Amino acid sequence: MAVDATMDKASPAEGRKINPWLIAPVVALAAFMEVLDISIANVALPHIAGSLSASQDESAWVLTSYLVTNAVVMPISGWLSLVLCRKRFFMMCIVGFTITSLLCGLAPSLGLLIVLRAIQGAVGGGLQPSGQAILSDTFPPHQRGMAFAMYGMATVFAPAIGPTLGGWLTDNFSWHWVFLINVPVGIILMLLIQALITDPPRLVEARKVRLRDGLSVDYLGFSLVALSLGCFQIVLDRGQQDDWLSSTFITVLSITAAVSFVALIIWELRCRQPIVNLRLFKDRTFATACVLMLMLGFILLGTTFLIPAFVQSSLGYTATDAGLVITPGGFAIIVVMPFVGRIVGKVDPRILIALGLIITSTALLYMTNFYLDISSEVVMLARVWQALGFAFLFIPINTIAFSNLPIEATSDASALINLMRNFGGSIGISVASTLLTRRAQYHQDVLTDHAANGNPAFAHYLDKLTTLMPGGPGYAPASQALASVYDGIQQQAALLAYVEDFKLFGVVFLACVPIVLFIKPVKNAIAPMGAH
Repeated sequence: MAVDATMDKASPAEGRKINPWLIAPVVALAAFMEVLDISIANVALPHIAGSLSASQDESAWVLTSYLVTNAVVMPISGWLSLVLCRKRFFMMCIVGFTITSLLCGLAPSLGLLIVLRAIQGAVGGGLQPSGQAILSDTFPPHQRGMAFAMYGMATVFAPAIGPTLGGWLTDNFSWHWVFLINVPVGIILMLLIQALITDPPRLVEARKVRLRDGLSVDYLGFSLVALSLGCFQIVLDRGQQDDWLSSTFITVLSITAAVSFVALIIWELRCRQPIVNLRLFKDRTFATACVLMLMLGFILLGTTFLIPAFVQSSLGYTATDAGLVITPGGFAIIVVMPFVGRIVGKVDPRILIALGLIITSTALLYMTNFYLDISSEVVMLARVWQALGFAFLFIPINTIAFSNLPIEATSDASALINLMRNFGGSIGISVASTLLTRRAQYHQDVLTDHAANGNPAFAHYLDKLTTLMPGGPGYAPASQALASVYDGIQQQAALLAYVEDFKLFGVVFLACVPIVLFIKPVKNAIAPMGAH
């Protein structure tokens, strides 16, 4: 498919008179709605389980089913955009997402809700990659930095506000509104997309070229994508609950994911018209950007899980208050990201990426100083500090990712880099949850060994504590003292586990700084071809 290189320098509007700044917030809102749905339902799970007569473990499949199908569709969205036309595919995603959101809110049983969430994840999987490609074609090079800043603000703010919004809707209305809130937004988006967005002529021509000799569908490639990514997502989401490889179910899925993933790589690199364009990874800069985006998702969603969990379990915050602790970090990104969008064409993106990595990692290392009497303001400011680093990462990473790729690779590249971020987030949550549980148990065992009757210091402390207990009918002071000690051990063990998680995340992110050296100098940093 030949594409004139001069098209990249032409106005992306390609004859349309619609102001591109009307299109950017529409695309950003669509991405916000889809990303929000990943996190907004988390806090509603206990209410869903109670309302539909299910266990907490069973209700967790409401999240897993969404993530699995979302992960399967995302990497093939570039191919679907080309075959169906990008606007048509984008509109289909919005319509499908809106309808399934309505049906999820009305679901009478858990089984039906899980099925509907799986469909919702599938139809929503193309929203982010398609939205990026639309922005790339809508804005001229000198404006793309600011356009992608707007898009990045939406996709970063969504997971930050999700738990807070979900908790508020559940507490004040019902869990049904966690899904029903998408319906009016989806209807508005349908009208705006129909009125504002058109496919550029070059994309229409590219579709004609692809279909001229008949459509060739990579059925094997799609099957391997579904099998490998679907199984891998289930392993990440359910592994800790099922005790990882101690579970036959998780072991079988892990082997299936590994074998099918290797087969996918071999097949797609040999296929003439692959459904996932893995050849893009031959570009060193794009491959490096994908690694950085994977790690960014790892840290972003991993810590978005850890901080609310810490303040809820160790400090006694409600779900809504826990969400409010991390929300200011989202506002910090909204403030700083437009600044980054303005300077990304004037400052070497590698410098901005290194700066973002250092800022975020130092914030995480600072979080190792958290303690049980810490104030909410300190936790909030630590999150803001961390978020400032994120603001210096999203736009520069996408700038270098698309800097050396041909214009016809935009949709495929957007699909892959979004997939890397999403999977990085899934890995981050899984690692954080697993380490938290296991290290808390380890520290509890160590502390319990010290709290033994053979320890003179402990015996003396227990005697003193017993004298302070009020006692009463059925409440022996000695038993109350032991219960108090055990409660303290559990709290300290959990605190040590959280601190170790923060330390691990900080060290891992700091270790990513040398990766920047693999990035080739970007000649035209002001014209990124994709976005977060």
